[in-house]
Amino acid sequence: MEDVARLVAPIAITVAALVTASNLGARITGIGFVIFTIGSVAWFIVGLTTGQGGLMWQNVVLFFINIFGVWRWLGRRAAMEKGGEDAQRQSEEGAGQGLVPLSKFVGMELCNTDGTKVGGIVDAMLGERDGRLVYALASTGGVAGAGESLHRVDWRELRLADGSLRLGESAAALGTRPAVERDHWPSA
Repeated sequence: MEDVARLVAPIAITVAALVTASNLGARITGIGFVIFTIGSVAWFIVGLTTGQGGLMWQNVVLFFINIFGVWRWLGRRAAMEKGGEDAQRQSEEGAGQGLVPLSKFVGMELCNTDGTKVGGIVDAMLGERDGRLVYALASTGGVAGAGESLHRVDWRELRLADGSLRLGESAAALGTRPAVERDHWPSA
C-alpha cells in the first residue's frame, strides 16, 4: 500500500497543480481539486505507514482545504456558470436581446468573420456610468501567455457568433494595432 501511495501522491499533486493553474473554467479547476484530494490521501497514507506524523497532519489539513476547493469550483461556481448558461439559452429563444454572462468573455476565442482564430480575449473593460462594454483586450501570439501581445479592440468592432467573438480582420492585421502593456491599459 505504501509503495502505491508513494507513486500516486507526487503524480496526483503534479497533475492537479497543472490542471488548476491552467484556469480552464470552473469544472476543470474543480477536477484539479479532486485530484489534489487524492494526492492528500496518498501522502497521508505514506505518513501513516512510515510514522511521519507531520506529513499525516499536514495532509489532513490539505484534505479539508481541497474538499473546500471541490465544493467551491464543482459546486458553487459550476452552479453559477450553469445559471448564466441557462439565462443565455433562454434569452436566445425569446424575442428580446440575447444575454451573455460577462464571465464568458475572459478566455473566449477571437475569430475573424470566417471563423478562423486570430487571438483570445483576456479581459474587457466596462463603463461604470452606462454599464456598456467599452473594449476587449485581445491576446495574440505566444504560448500560455508567454510571448503574447495585447491589443485593444473596441467593443463596437466585435460581434458574438457561435461561442466566439468575431472581428473583421486577420491575425496579422490585429497584430499591427498598437500594443497594450500588461500593467498599463487604456483608460478611455
